[in-house]
Amino acid sequence: MKPLPPFPTGDVHDFDFLMGEWTCVNRKLKQRLVGSDDWDVFTSRMRCQPYLGGLSNVEETVFERGFSGMALRLFDVAQRRWSIHWIDSRNGVLTPPVHGGFTGDHGRFYGEDTEGGRPVQVVFHWLRQGTDRASWEQAFSLDGETWETNWVMEFTRAA
Repeated sequence: MKPLPPFPTGDVHDFDFLMGEWTCVNRKLKQRLVGSDDWDVFTSRMRCQPYLGGLSNVEETVFERGFSGMALRLFDVAQRRWSIHWIDSRNGVLTPPVHGGFTGDHGRFYGEDTEGGRPVQVVFHWLRQGTDRASWEQAFSLDGETWETNWVMEFTRAA
């Protein structure tokens, strides 16, 4: 497998835009890494709040599919990068983190995990779209060259 690219750096204020409550439309591949284009579409509600003066934040999402999840983001001041950890109510397992930051309105975060017992590289793409919209995508790669986007979330700030 090709090595991960160098982790991007960022700023402690990268996720300030995400604080508050959001509604979300999710598109998630029903089967990953098999060449499928069959997507499950469902909604969720998310709330994000800062801690430790902005050095961390916690996002809790409740999905209409009957599960919930939580992202824990931690900013490493010395390395100037974020680590993002995920856990959800379906299995209660904290996944390995992705690391990175934002350049302008684009955030990129890389890490390694497993999918179906196989090692995969993971990338998260965040896009800030003004004050009331954002998007997030997750993609996996088995070789570090070919990437399959398997989950897309379109966020709209809740009224």
